[in-house]
Amino acid sequence: MSSASTKSRPAIYEDILRLPENVIGEIVDGELIVSPRPASRHAMASSAIGGELAGPFHRGRGGPGGWVILFEPELHLDAQVLVPDLAGWRRERMATCPDVAYFSLAPDWVCEVLSPATALIDRTRKQHIYREHGVSWLWFVDPSARTVEVLSRGERGWMVTDTFGGEGEALIPPFDAVAFDIGALWDINSPAGQAP
Repeated sequence: MSSASTKSRPAIYEDILRLPENVIGEIVDGELIVSPRPASRHAMASSAIGGELAGPFHRGRGGPGGWVILFEPELHLDAQVLVPDLAGWRRERMATCPDVAYFSLAPDWVCEVLSPATALIDRTRKQHIYREHGVSWLWFVDPSARTVEVLSRGERGWMVTDTFGGEGEALIPPFDAVAFDIGALWDINSPAGQAP
């Protein structure tokens, strides 16, 4: 990850628009943060999470529904521009997904898949911004460590609710109404649901 803001002024949205399409641009505390597109292990984990959640929670098939789940939505939270790997809004807060380029309504859940290029900013500055804007749940998924760390927002800060890892199924909040296949997140060469 590189920082590309100028010393003379805070980054603005036009700085993101000028970036090449093969990178992700974010504005964090006035600084332009430029990250490479996700590598295969990172992409596999985020795709598997989306696949696990889409049916039962986004569409209500085999689960309770009640969520809008999106891959890499662009969030404009005041002056911050963030692009989490996945985000979800409870339908009572966002009944339908608007046809927009970015979202100014903070999500209820954010998932950041950690990589060497993004882990530091995800676990520090972005984590604080999500809390300040009322995000209730934050997942840190680490494909290298094969773990899902679940944080819930409390009055004084984030609290680690639980950590899941390895293989098998788990009930992971806030999506604990349906068992989640942890093993599907880790190996890009194994069929979903089978151990590598």
